[in-house]
Amino acid sequence: MKVIEVATKTSKTNSPGTAEGALLTEAQLIKMGEKEYMNEAQLAFFKTRLQQLEKDLLKNAGETTEHLRETVLVPDPADRATIEEEHALELRTRDRERKLLKKVQQSIASIDGGEYGWCEETGEPIGIPRLLARPTATLSLEAQQRRELKQKLYGD
Repeated sequence: MKVIEVATKTSKTNSPGTAEGALLTEAQLIKMGEKEYMNEAQLAFFKTRLQQLEKDLLKNAGETTEHLRETVLVPDPADRATIEEEHALELRTRDRERKLLKKVQQSIASIDGGEYGWCEETGEPIGIPRLLARPTATLSLEAQQRRELKQKLYGD
């Protein structure tokens, strides 16, 4: 893909004000020009953010497993129903986190493959503000809006 080749060539330059190997801040990331899009420093920022998110999700999953193993015998049916409802809610939350974990791991793999930050449909940049808000985004804002409109009109 031509766009990725250009981004790789510009990734050799370091942004002014950042030390070699130091992670950028969100403000520095936003200030960078279009020519510096998805350079090494930006990729390192997002990879670190995604790895931390992955670590947090795995930690939460472990805590849920431990929490669900704790069996509390409660004689009152209302209390027992409340506990079961809390467990069901926790399991739904972990299921959503499991899906997010898969997206996080795919995003990390796309960083390693040199495809991160580029729209899957159009090949255009997704944009730093969108990636800061949703680091697992695979579509540009416009492509995502088109997809959602299509889903709304025609269903899944």
